[in-house]
Amino acid sequence: MQKIGIGYEDYKRFSDENMYYVDKTLLIRDVIEKGGQTTLFTRPRRFGKTLAQSMLRTFFEIELDRDGKKIDNSRYFEGKKIMGAGDDILSMMGQYPVIKMSLKSAKQPDFYSAFLRLREEIISEFSRHDYLLKSDKLDQVDIDSFNKIRRGEIIWDKRSQEFRNNEDRKTAFKEEVAKYATAMKTLSGLLKKHHDKNVIFLIDEYDVPLENAYYRGFYTEIVDFIRSLFESALKTNDSLERAVVTGCLRISKESIFTGLNNFKVNSIRGKEFGEYFGFTVEETEEMLKAYGLEENIDTVRDWYDGYIFGEAEVYNPWSVITYVSEHEGSPERLPEPYWSNTSSNSIVRDLVEKADDETRDELDLLINGGTIEKKIHEDITYDGIYDTKENLWNFLFFTGYMRKVSERAENDDVYVTMCIPNREVRSIYRSDIRRWFEKKVEERQDDKKALQRAVLERDTENIGRILTSLLKESISTFDSSEGFYHGFLLSMLMGTRDYRAKSNREEGDGRPDIVLYPENPPDPAYIFEIKIRKKFNEMQDGLNEAFIQIRDKRYEDGILEDGYAGAVSYGICFCRKSCIVGLCDI
Repeated sequence: MQKIGIGYEDYKRFSDENMYYVDKTLLIRDVIEKGGQTTLFTRPRRFGKTLAQSMLRTFFEIELDRDGKKIDNSRYFEGKKIMGAGDDILSMMGQYPVIKMSLKSAKQPDFYSAFLRLREEIISEFSRHDYLLKSDKLDQVDIDSFNKIRRGEIIWDKRSQEFRNNEDRKTAFKEEVAKYATAMKTLSGLLKKHHDKNVIFLIDEYDVPLENAYYRGFYTEIVDFIRSLFESALKTNDSLERAVVTGCLRISKESIFTGLNNFKVNSIRGKEFGEYFGFTVEETEEMLKAYGLEENIDTVRDWYDGYIFGEAEVYNPWSVITYVSEHEGSPERLPEPYWSNTSSNSIVRDLVEKADDETRDELDLLINGGTIEKKIHEDITYDGIYDTKENLWNFLFFTGYMRKVSERAENDDVYVTMCIPNREVRSIYRSDIRRWFEKKVEERQDDKKALQRAVLERDTENIGRILTSLLKESISTFDSSEGFYHGFLLSMLMGTRDYRAKSNREEGDGRPDIVLYPENPPDPAYIFEIKIRKKFNEMQDGLNEAFIQIRDKRYEDGILEDGYAGAVSYGICFCRKSCIVGLCDI
């Protein structure tokens, strides 16, 4: 059985190491026939963009061995769909010099470090083409121009503090930034001169440094550098044949792509290319069948399907691959939210933390399977995400945290009805909402201490008031979950002076939800039995049920048998964001 390539992004390795490959090679044909001179693909993270770029490079590139002889890469496409695309397409295989660049290494704490990483990326690409140094078509001026970049001589001091305080070094750094901003145009010109062919330019993860810089506080500097890089390589470059750029979002207000001729953007709303990023229904079912997991298709659909790209329904490829890898031979294992461990969920977290009552209601509706309608616009900027709530929802939609149900046009605006795609993404929202609520609880230490004091003073009215006040800040989607209320109350009781809070420990003939055990033997233990109800007029019944369980299960007898001097039992009934509390009279 073929190896499953989790995390592999080099197209050739799938063939060299006999790994399972979902054939996306017809993307090559469609980029040629339907793409622009520069085509931008925006898709969520881990949906195959980097692997697609590697495939394009393998197909188009004039690749040379150490002796300068051309390498035939056609074997990597034997048996693939692209081989049926016709002679016009296949005649382009191995016919172009290729420049590749990934910007993800620029995810650094400051602009200085980010630029150094991008500079290393550029130098590496020059070194990959160092055969140009032996070219009989380049003159000495060309060679000097090549070496000026490839050698990467640092002409400023690396010591950041001294660097910042010295105007000469600041000037030298600015000159270095300007030099490398135009370096890829220089390389493409030299490649064209040597090969007598225009260049294919592949840029991956172009927006990773933008998102990072926004949160790190050097957004303007990184935008200026990338704008200059793109203008020289993609706008004013006579050596450019075509370019493919990939990222998560279309960034336009910063004018990174301003003035590009024949520039085509394909987002998740585009009608074309929908099937090339992510696994289609048929591809997913075929992979499950190949590894003996065809009976698990309903589970996989529930957890990892639900994305609509253009007119194609697709599964999250990272999650499907990981699921197959972990369940091959163990089909009974429970599914997990694999995608959440690979992506930054900071925007989801920010949405939750900044949510007003309206947004909390919308989140509640979504997590419970409902839909919301929002105006859609694709021109999003990181520094404008928080300008309006619509920008936040747009960001979530285009980065895979929401999916389209339907859309409509009103005047010049487009409105999309959206929902959460699947159980995997829903679990991300749930975990971030829980984390946010727990943080809120910890922030309200005065309430926590007041609650603990009320418990020890047996002040049931104050206990109920404090808990209800905190619950009003929660998301009501957890109202039906006893586990949520259990964890909430346990966190509030943790740290009670001279007491240890324990959960679900055996006492008497059962397991009370929570018990506060005293450090001082003469002090009583405190027992808490939790019930929930869906209707407010049923809360007293819930409280009575808690009392009956405390008595029938002999919880207090168990405490006394453990050697403690006494016990106090609380019944608590929650309904949505309210609760009532009572003392059980044994």
